[in-house]
Amino acid sequence: MSSEFVFHGGAVFTGTGTPLTGHAVIVRDRRIAAVLPDADASARAATDATWVDLAGALLSPGFQDAHIHPVGGGIELLQCNLTEAENAEQTASLIRAYAEANPDEEWILGGGWGMDHFPGGNPPRGLLDEAAGGRPVLLQSRDHHSTWASTAAIERAGLTAETPDPEDGRIVREADGFPAGTFHEGAGELFATVRPATSDDLAYQGLLRAQDELIALGVTGWQDAMVAANSGGIADPLPAYERAAAEGRLLVHVVGAQWWARDGGIDQVARMADRRARAAAEYPDRRIDLGTTKIMVDGVAENQTAAMLTPYRDETGHDTCNHGLSFIEPEKLREYVTALDEAGQQVHMHALGDRAVREALDALQIARDANGDTDGRHHLAHLQIVAADDVARFAPLDAVANIQALWATHEDQLDELTLPFLQDGQVDRQYPFGDFVRENVRLAAGSDWPVSTADPLAAIHVAVNRTYPGSAQPPLGGEQQRLDLETAFAAYTSGTAYVNRRDDDTGSIQEGYLANLVVIEPNPFGIPSAELHTARVASTWIEGRLVYDASASDPAVPDTHRKES
Repeated sequence: MSSEFVFHGGAVFTGTGTPLTGHAVIVRDRRIAAVLPDADASARAATDATWVDLAGALLSPGFQDAHIHPVGGGIELLQCNLTEAENAEQTASLIRAYAEANPDEEWILGGGWGMDHFPGGNPPRGLLDEAAGGRPVLLQSRDHHSTWASTAAIERAGLTAETPDPEDGRIVREADGFPAGTFHEGAGELFATVRPATSDDLAYQGLLRAQDELIALGVTGWQDAMVAANSGGIADPLPAYERAAAEGRLLVHVVGAQWWARDGGIDQVARMADRRARAAAEYPDRRIDLGTTKIMVDGVAENQTAAMLTPYRDETGHDTCNHGLSFIEPEKLREYVTALDEAGQQVHMHALGDRAVREALDALQIARDANGDTDGRHHLAHLQIVAADDVARFAPLDAVANIQALWATHEDQLDELTLPFLQDGQVDRQYPFGDFVRENVRLAAGSDWPVSTADPLAAIHVAVNRTYPGSAQPPLGGEQQRLDLETAFAAYTSGTAYVNRRDDDTGSIQEGYLANLVVIEPNPFGIPSAELHTARVASTWIEGRLVYDASASDPAVPDTHRKES
């Protein structure tokens, strides 16, 4: 078969702006050779080129995910996976079925339970004890900020009513003080010494499973938000990436955000810069890039660990003394960010509450004052609540808003576990995407999978509508926070390519760029916004090769880069 393809017969989203119509795209030798009017395509194409009729579908740059945990997500698909449960009863049934199907597993591990399925977001140990037959069990919540433990696991870890809460977490307790079964944030690390380690082979199989899942969603590159670390029972994914690259099975390009140990110190900067240099030398094609550092500034709002400028309220609507957690003291954060910026490391900060966002922006301002403009392309992820005054600070600092658009809608976890405990008016500050656009803030987009689905089209539907399909709720934050479809697509393509420092050869359909492409049908730009969720990926192409074809009996198309182990 010819190595040249001509895509024609559909609209072309180039990475920004309104899609082109009446144009063809020629792909030759892994790259885009031309984008030109249909009438000129025959003269430019090779005589043996393969013509791909889009039949009215959309051709877009491959999606890139700016914040994701693929290896952990893949592993969860291979373990006790609770993501399909819609309530506590279904959750227990899935655990029971897994336990019965795997009687020889000493520990049951996995995740995906929803906080909104349990009173207060806190599932009890007794339910696990019954479902798993008394075995030790550790299950991560969907957002991976809470751990659900059985009595056997609690006892093996030596935890009692006298065990104090760690500084960066909270143990939910029964009336006598004994752990009730839910451990929020850093409290989950109390099981670190007894939790079975993830084997290298399981991590590798998890990566390959995740890659297949993501390619089927049109994702051709990503930023892994946690590498060079071991936390929550998930092994460092970096060796899995390196093995896949060595065996020719890593099809996507990956930016690994090196994990900043919040109990560590400034000496981490030199180690991270050294890893970056070694990766650059080993992967001149930038298949793996380690030029980013991930810092957790705060927690999440649903368990009241997101760092807030105002106090959380209790069940009666009265203010508490709890403003959430800053995992790193602001003075230290400023020191670390300035040093990383000077060393050439991009900083990727988890900043969910408005105080965390302000502390992150303050750190970037200090770094800018000290180092000048380093083209760091630093980004703040999640951004659930952002003070109006702070939105305007992003663009002057060249800070990118890394959005998880799927969350920007009324749903049970937000409406039951978060909004009732926030101050009046803060519903209007939830995920202020429209405000970012009006202040000319760059957007990148990610999923945080396995926290929520990795499907970019599902997230784009919410970004444009601010509601999930079929919802009768009003748009979260008001109509003014909606994104137009062009902006939402750009965030998932050229916007994330910019953050990943791959905007010189990916994220856009233009001559010379890698032919990382996705075909979507029906064309999202040709259907009502309320129907965006009906669009599906028809095929995915990486470096000019068809790697996923939804119409094939085996959609995962074999590729010469892939080798069976």
